[in-house]
Amino acid sequence: MLVKVIMLIVFFAIMLAIGFYSRSKTKNVNDYVLGGRAVGPWLTAFAFGTSYFSSVVFVGYAGQFGWKYGISATWIGLGNAIIGSLLAWLVLGRRTRVMTQKLEARTMPEYFGKRYDSKALRVAGALISFVFLVPYTASIYNGLSRLFGMAFAIDYKVCIIVMALLTAIYVIVGGYMATALNDFVQGIIMLIGICAVINGVLVSHGGFLNALKELSLVPADSTVTTAELSGSKGLFASFFGPDPLNLLGVIILTSLGTWGLPQMVHKFYTIKDEKAVKTGTVVSTFFAIVVAGGCYFLGGFGRLFDSPAIYSNGKVLYDTIVPEMLKTLPDILIGMVVVLVLSASMSTLSSLVITSSSTITLDLLKEALFKNMKEKQQLITMRVLVAVFVVLSVVLALNPPTFIAQLMGVSWGALAGAFLAPFMYGLYSKKVTKISVWVSYIWGVGFTVCNMIFGFVKSPINAGAVTMIAGLVIVPIVSFITPKLDKKFVDEIFSCYDRTIVVHAKHSLIEEDEEKDT
Repeated sequence: MLVKVIMLIVFFAIMLAIGFYSRSKTKNVNDYVLGGRAVGPWLTAFAFGTSYFSSVVFVGYAGQFGWKYGISATWIGLGNAIIGSLLAWLVLGRRTRVMTQKLEARTMPEYFGKRYDSKALRVAGALISFVFLVPYTASIYNGLSRLFGMAFAIDYKVCIIVMALLTAIYVIVGGYMATALNDFVQGIIMLIGICAVINGVLVSHGGFLNALKELSLVPADSTVTTAELSGSKGLFASFFGPDPLNLLGVIILTSLGTWGLPQMVHKFYTIKDEKAVKTGTVVSTFFAIVVAGGCYFLGGFGRLFDSPAIYSNGKVLYDTIVPEMLKTLPDILIGMVVVLVLSASMSTLSSLVITSSSTITLDLLKEALFKNMKEKQQLITMRVLVAVFVVLSVVLALNPPTFIAQLMGVSWGALAGAFLAPFMYGLYSKKVTKISVWVSYIWGVGFTVCNMIFGFVKSPINAGAVTMIAGLVIVPIVSFITPKLDKKFVDEIFSCYDRTIVVHAKHSLIEEDEEKDT
């Protein structure tokens, strides 16, 4: 117990120290929200990765999908790395940084407002972000309850309040730079921690091959596969698992979803230079392979720890699976797991609250209500809202109403369904129209809410995947049949890509004839 407590105290002390260290670097709104657009490659990469993966992934999703799909759940982590990290950086990274700088956009709703010349789109985007980001903020506390109960035997409420308070302090004091620096430290903890935990769990079952052999002997039941395959052995240790179609839905939602989430895309706004793009692409992909791949790989062995402790009224409590797997580990490893999950939770919480507070301040209050709000007032308002959103997330986490619990599960689908297509197409095409963005907003939110009420698609995961993919089809179709934006206006925006930049030959090859001319 002493070792675990000391680890927590040291961890919290480092987080607070970084927050106060970053205070001197936060002198204006751009510094507070974007780190002055001067965040280095490693900090940007780790900020992206740690914001991506929270305790929901390590405890909730790893337990749930590992139980359902076995070792094939590892594909979810690999999908997160390839689609959610690598392709996201390659497709969105550089263009997002260039265009948002041209537009002087600091948030995703501000991008929509300036890119499509519509204040109404900006305000509506801010409202959508608020409605779905705040419940998602509350969801990151999921899984901490049983983990802390297992490790410390303390009240879950104490854990939530302490974590939220410390996160609020360093975000309020140091802004985005404090978040990025803390994300770097937290990311290192997550990388080391997941490797140590996987090793400990597999060793407890005789090593990887023996654990895989035991998993292959577990029969599949009708709740996770079709009637024809029910009772079959070896599915949980197989390449595609017992239900590859639903597995694909999970991969799409948790991977492609990052392309349309405000708190994730925001990381591209802060990129410092070309080196940050290249290094960030590689580092964030590696981070996702280790952390996400490791989490789902670990969860894939959950059925080896089947016990009455993970059931309630005959139903599996997915949040109990990973804590049950960790019970037999040495105290120092359990302490590392606690710090790992705290790191994942605090990094995601800080990213969400700074995104929410900046969006409400800049895109709703200043744009629609207090148009003459000065720089200092904006900073104060954002800091106050950080505290408000943290308190609200704690209240929701402690006493979650039924509809809020549902909203948390579908927030990714709603946000990405509304924002992904118009954001991405807007970076590449001059033909995307204002009306198509409105249709995307209505589709993403409308389908998600209707599905919650009527249940067209039973799985919220699959519903989210359908929402995003349909949005990618709807926007170009609607843009084709609706009036285009003023050509001169759009050409001026896209002129940011046409600037000539001189680089050294080691970075870019030229034709032999061109070389002679120079």
